[in-house]
Amino acid sequence: MSEAIDTTVETTLETTAAPEFIRPGSEQDHSKKGPIPAASDVPLDEINPVWNRLFSENRMLEYFERLRREDPVHFNETEVAGRYWSLTRYDEIKAVDTDHKNFSSAHGITLGFPIDQPLPEGALDVSMFIAMDQPKHDVQRKTVSPVVSTRNLAGMEALIRERTCEVLDSLPEGETFDWVDTVSIELTTRMLATLFDFPYEDRAKLPRWSDVATAVPGGGVIDTEEQRREELIECLVCFTQIWEERKKNPTGDLVSMMAHGEDTKDMEPMEFLGNLILLIVGGNDTTRNSMSGGVLALNQFPSEYEKLKKDPSLIPNMVAEIIRWQTPLAYMRRTANNDCIIGGKNIKAGDQMLMWYVSGNRDESVFERGEDLIIDRENARNHLSFGFGIHRCMGNRLAEMQLRVLWEEIMERFENIEVVGEVERTFSSFVKGYTSLPVRVTRK
Repeated sequence: MSEAIDTTVETTLETTAAPEFIRPGSEQDHSKKGPIPAASDVPLDEINPVWNRLFSENRMLEYFERLRREDPVHFNETEVAGRYWSLTRYDEIKAVDTDHKNFSSAHGITLGFPIDQPLPEGALDVSMFIAMDQPKHDVQRKTVSPVVSTRNLAGMEALIRERTCEVLDSLPEGETFDWVDTVSIELTTRMLATLFDFPYEDRAKLPRWSDVATAVPGGGVIDTEEQRREELIECLVCFTQIWEERKKNPTGDLVSMMAHGEDTKDMEPMEFLGNLILLIVGGNDTTRNSMSGGVLALNQFPSEYEKLKKDPSLIPNMVAEIIRWQTPLAYMRRTANNDCIIGGKNIKAGDQMLMWYVSGNRDESVFERGEDLIIDRENARNHLSFGFGIHRCMGNRLAEMQLRVLWEEIMERFENIEVVGEVERTFSSFVKGYTSLPVRVTRK
């Protein structure tokens, strides 16, 4: 594998800059300027929820509410992405998510180019096990899943708590600071460094690569697709060196598992990069944005914050409710293998199906007062955020543990965490998160 990777890296880096292209889902960012109109003012057939500004300006929920009510299986077609459907109700989302025979993951998990067209020049053709069907999906997932086994998680909790305490004890009292950078990113980065046994002093590279992998050019993280390519190749080069070390001296980390796994040891370079991106994004974006989302939610629903202060035993259920309310990954994509009918709509083989978890998690037929955070909600654990079926998030228990420990330690130390400034949100319709959350803490 090393030789194959080195060759690919050298070739990629020596190639002249590839032409820029519009990434599927970014069409509206280029074509629609000015204020975002109210959802009620847009003709139904012109609503396209894959619009990054809806999320960065926190306007997406009114659009999804209208789609759930008037057109829950909603069709769009663009020149870049081709045909795709938005599933916005809980039941249709779960039905597609659990039907891996009729709805494939092999063509990607985000809105992409039509499957019958070649990728544009310069686009990285990566592969990852979450974007695979059986049997390949199962064997690759099985290779790395021991890292989040019950036994491993039990051994991790003490380390997670120790690091959480370190970060929380260092927070300034009475001063405004950014919770995203100081707490959420720092804690998840430390966890990622542990999972990969990555050089601790270089751990800041991990969230950077995560952000680069999911960023929209011009949205504040990267300027061009070429920059994305270059930085992700840097990620591949770095981890290839680690791979070679772990081939000789395994340490029980994720790279060691892949380097010695019978079904992963001979991965092609882009497959290795794809799995790295999957594991880094999965371990970074989701948990970190739920860490920030929980603080924001309790500020928006102060009666729930008071409920928590009176009864901290609600924390485990509250964690599930925060993950539902936040929905850190707004959607996942499947591709129809066959012509079929969903919600009375005629789906064609090859159509992209976008399962909007962020909408399904607010479906009033399942979650009463779905827009609200209710920390003792009885069915909070029925949320869609981790997915269902064979692709259910393998790190879900680790994420829940990190959030539980964080809130246990918060309640031990702080009387209050107050949001004191404007929230800045991620420019992405895929990653539903935050780039800044200014807060002040009051210690007990």
